[in-house]
Amino acid sequence: MAQDPYELLGVGRDASADDIKRAYRSLARKLHPDLNPGDADAEARFKAINAAHGLLSDADKRARFDRGEIDAEGQERAPPPPPGGRRWREHADGAEGARYRWHRGEAGSDDADAGEFEDLFADYLRRASAGARAGGPRRGSDVQYSLTVSFLDATLGATNRITLADDRTLDVKIPPGIETGGVLRLRGRGRPGREGGADGDALIEILVAPHPVFTRDGAVIRLDLPVSVREAVLGERVTVPTPGGSVAMRLPDNADEGTVLRLRGKGIAAHGDVPAGDVLVTLRLRIGPRDAGLVEALRNWQPPPDAPDPRAELMAALRRAGGEP
Repeated sequence: MAQDPYELLGVGRDASADDIKRAYRSLARKLHPDLNPGDADAEARFKAINAAHGLLSDADKRARFDRGEIDAEGQERAPPPPPGGRRWREHADGAEGARYRWHRGEAGSDDADAGEFEDLFADYLRRASAGARAGGPRRGSDVQYSLTVSFLDATLGATNRITLADDRTLDVKIPPGIETGGVLRLRGRGRPGREGGADGDALIEILVAPHPVFTRDGAVIRLDLPVSVREAVLGERVTVPTPGGSVAMRLPDNADEGTVLRLRGKGIAAHGDVPAGDVLVTLRLRIGPRDAGLVEALRNWQPPPDAPDPRAELMAALRRAGGEP
């Protein structure tokens, strides 16, 4: 028997849709198979929370589960017997000769008055009506998947191939700018419908892998760029990596450590009405190994009298905080 979906996600029955989504995303990041290679327990728990999220994220299914109409696996529960009555199986297992009817007395009684007949007929109509509702076209259920995509694919957009539960392969278009937790809906790629009903959908939860160089801030991509003393002082041209490929950029004269430069339109790719984001490059000064020529040049160099004190801002902050140490 499947575990209660609320317990699996660690939320209460009064949890909002956003609470459920946040709890699922937090658990998915911890239990994803790509982050736990070879851990069968983590993989099993990952599949379980996917199923729980699939049920509770569907408002109709969640309501039916809360009412007890379906179980934690989304299967129909048998309806309870009518008040005061018993199912036909109870009569079939009763005393020989007992009549097959809804009966409020002892099995085998012959006082089949008009009220009992009306109860039996009304129950027949109820069951016939329920059978009619259960039959006919029924939409197939949705199927949950997760897909880990590279940082660059999520930034620029791409097409990735996944294998579905029935071993079919499917090319999934990754839109530029998608983030971890985003869900792609593929119409008609879920479980087949019944009696001519529409097929369900495939819901693909996206997990974006981190990148060793780039970080994302909305539509902006940030990176730290090491530069030499010569490049910074002379304002030379340097090569800057971006998600779309390397570009050449000239540094401003006397660029300092921590200077932030902007490459317009080189960040998150444009999509729909959203323009492309920028790349923000933070310069990180690297002196490198000791160089005899540089040492000699610095020994013979004296800063001009009006040169700013490199620690002026630090000392001012200390004074504002209550005096110098």
